[in-house]
Amino acid sequence: MNDIIITENLTKYYGKVHAVDSISINVRKGEIYGFLGLNGAGKTTTIRMLLGIIRPTSGRSYLNGKKVHAGNHSLWDKVGYLVEIPYSYPDLTVYENLEIVRRLRLIVNSSPVESVMEKLKLSPYRDRKAKDLSHGNAQRLGIAKAIIHNPDILILDEPANGLDPAGIVEIREMLREMALQEGVTIFISSHILGEISRFATRIGIIHEGKLVQESDIDHLESSLYRRLQVKTDDTDGARSLLLKKGYTAAIEEDFMEVSGKDAISNPENIASLLVHEGYPPTMLKVEEEDLESYFLRVIEKNGGAK
Repeated sequence: MNDIIITENLTKYYGKVHAVDSISINVRKGEIYGFLGLNGAGKTTTIRMLLGIIRPTSGRSYLNGKKVHAGNHSLWDKVGYLVEIPYSYPDLTVYENLEIVRRLRLIVNSSPVESVMEKLKLSPYRDRKAKDLSHGNAQRLGIAKAIIHNPDILILDEPANGLDPAGIVEIREMLREMALQEGVTIFISSHILGEISRFATRIGIIHEGKLVQESDIDHLESSLYRRLQVKTDDTDGARSLLLKKGYTAAIEEDFMEVSGKDAISNPENIASLLVHEGYPPTMLKVEEEDLESYFLRVIEKNGGAK
């Protein structure tokens, strides 16, 4: 089976509150799936159901072709996860926390403890108690516990929390390598589209418990809103000229907005035309929607933030 993570109409109600409503997702082997939504959108609830931490009101989920349920213990042998807060034993050191996970995972060799500390740059803190770690290093410890057993599936809920910009880049590159080089299937939630889009291969956007959009990252890039802004000393004359030449142009405040693939891809053609016809542009700028704006536009289209 090529689909490693599957949810079928996964639904969770808390009384009259629809926390998650009929979420169906398929994640392929080696894929990095970015699960995006505002705080409270239903990301963590979905992940908790996916991991069997809470029982869905209806629907099913599968990991590696096996149905997720409380009695299927062998399912977790090749699954790593971090959900919300990276819990640790506060009075035990970094090394001791990881040693406990190693034993619980029945890993015979102790070398994975040293290697995962090195990988997450925790070696300098090996003898520091978990309660004395910075927020960022506590997050690194949580990720280390999730990957110490070399999982085939990695499920992470907001893993960038508490990390500084350099740390975010390090984790991003590590996850990309795990997916590309080791074939690990990664499901990662976040409310930051700009960061996730740097390494995710597919994006799903959840809002008010519903999956409102899903697309490959290449398609997402092509969905960004683009426009060509043009200023001249005679806006009305320049607009009439462009309309006669088959362009779409609208006056917005003190500039024109010229749309269409040709205009945006080849703004120099617009510039040449205007100069030749006596309407030299004083400003010519291609404006492209950034990913965060796109994310908020999709959310707004589906009811906006509450």
